[in-house]
Amino acid sequence: EGWIDYALNWQHGMERKIDAGQNVTSELLEGAELIKPLLNKVEKPEKEYLSNVVAAFEDASRYEEALSLARSEELHHVFYTYPEKFLVNSSKELKVYVDRIKARFSTWYEFFPRSASNEPNVHGTFKDCEKRLEKIARMGFDVLYFPPVHPIGEVNRKGKNNTTTALEGDVGSCWGIGSQYGGHKDIHPQLGSLDDFKALIKKAKALNIELAMDYALQAAPDHPWVKSHPEWFKWRPDGTVQYAENPPKKYQDILPIYWESKDYKNLWKECLDTMLYWIDCGINIFRVDNPHTKPFYFWNWMISEVKKKHPDVLFLAEAFTKPKVMQQLAKQGYTQSYTYFTWRTSKHELMEYVTELTQTDQRDYMQPNFWPNTPDINPYHLQGANESKFLQRYALAATLSSSIGIYGPVYEYMISDALPGREEYLNSEKFQVTHYDWSIENKMTTLIARINAIRHQNQALQQTNNIKFCEINNDNLLAFYKWNHDRSNELLIVISLDPYYAQQGTVQVPLYDLKVETGRGIQVSDLITGNSYHWHSEWNFIELHPALPFHIFKINK
Repeated sequence: EGWIDYALNWQHGMERKIDAGQNVTSELLEGAELIKPLLNKVEKPEKEYLSNVVAAFEDASRYEEALSLARSEELHHVFYTYPEKFLVNSSKELKVYVDRIKARFSTWYEFFPRSASNEPNVHGTFKDCEKRLEKIARMGFDVLYFPPVHPIGEVNRKGKNNTTTALEGDVGSCWGIGSQYGGHKDIHPQLGSLDDFKALIKKAKALNIELAMDYALQAAPDHPWVKSHPEWFKWRPDGTVQYAENPPKKYQDILPIYWESKDYKNLWKECLDTMLYWIDCGINIFRVDNPHTKPFYFWNWMISEVKKKHPDVLFLAEAFTKPKVMQQLAKQGYTQSYTYFTWRTSKHELMEYVTELTQTDQRDYMQPNFWPNTPDINPYHLQGANESKFLQRYALAATLSSSIGIYGPVYEYMISDALPGREEYLNSEKFQVTHYDWSIENKMTTLIARINAIRHQNQALQQTNNIKFCEINNDNLLAFYKWNHDRSNELLIVISLDPYYAQQGTVQVPLYDLKVETGRGIQVSDLITGNSYHWHSEWNFIELHPALPFHIFKINK
């Protein structure tokens, strides 16, 4: 709502005229006329004050006193508190969510709890997951995200590598939720009990790690909902139920929800109750599976209902789909979104995409979360286990975006075997239990930990939109400048996009943004190696090698 505020405009004009030494006798009389209508609105003490002000304005012998009263904070406060509204114009009321800091700055680590055991061929448990917490904390991650932890359907269960026939002992896809052991409000019996899950949440919190839960609105054919609420699913004329498809992919082990169901009110209520149940168990972050396949109106209602009771709950949209759809999900209330970063590899692609996210209206409603890999995506550029490429992609994600995530320990162990010609992991954990040696420490774990520590120590890396790309005369080198709100923390980052050969270039330091005069010089300290350099010109030489393909320079002026 807005209006013309003659009183405050008058006071602002008076200050300028008084400062200019002008005679304002007539303007004081105008001010008295603006005050008189307020005498019947204000409380008694303020009425006495305003009556004195009017008297001073109308008494030429009190001119100097009137000047002081005219520009006083007390009069400004009265005008502000009791506005005389003229030509009021109202606009549509907009809903605004004010989220906690983790909405803007978070570092995610994903692993499958069923693969947490130290013993080969043994299904992991939540107690096994507790043993992984210290290492995850040491690497600097503050969000631990699990794929679904619910009972897995037995009907049409998938076998290893997504085969349509499961053999004895095959564990199936954890996204095929629901069986004789329960549904979305239940824990897979082999993972442990609800008390075990709550204990894990508590122990993670003690290490400053928040547990994020997968929220997947779909069901296995033997989910309890299918019997108790068959109207929530789409049935074909031949009496069979429609299973999930994303052509050419088919998911015979998963039934999509029928959102056009006549019983949609009870369906929506159950979906909300499910989330509220896990919030009561201690979960405040949800990674939502394929939200773009559900109605926008549902998410608007759902997120609004959750936020009314639990304003700290955060939502990550796992939506790799059309840009406008991803943007619309953000407008419906999603806190963060997966992005196309996973497939942006060249200098031009990265600059264009990050500029789109940070310099257009998307910056006002969409918080990106950069993931170099996920259980669903083994990108071609990581296949082959080139260490430099893994280092490069993590450095890019961690410095371009304030929220990032990796699927581990696959990422730090550089596991990249793929199904031929596809961005799918061979022997994918989505369909089997995998045994890892969780004790392994390598160059990747060391540098990931160092980069994450730098992120926590430098406010410039704790938001995404504060970025300016810098000129550098080599298309294999990407350079950009980052800063915090008051520019007390400024970084210059240079990353090589070539995992095979050394690359050289000359980078243009943004002296204007740094407020440094040409020729004065600056000192830059590499936060990875500890080396410092004195630069005395605007253009400076850079050389990067595959063994360490990035500089994170802290600028000292």
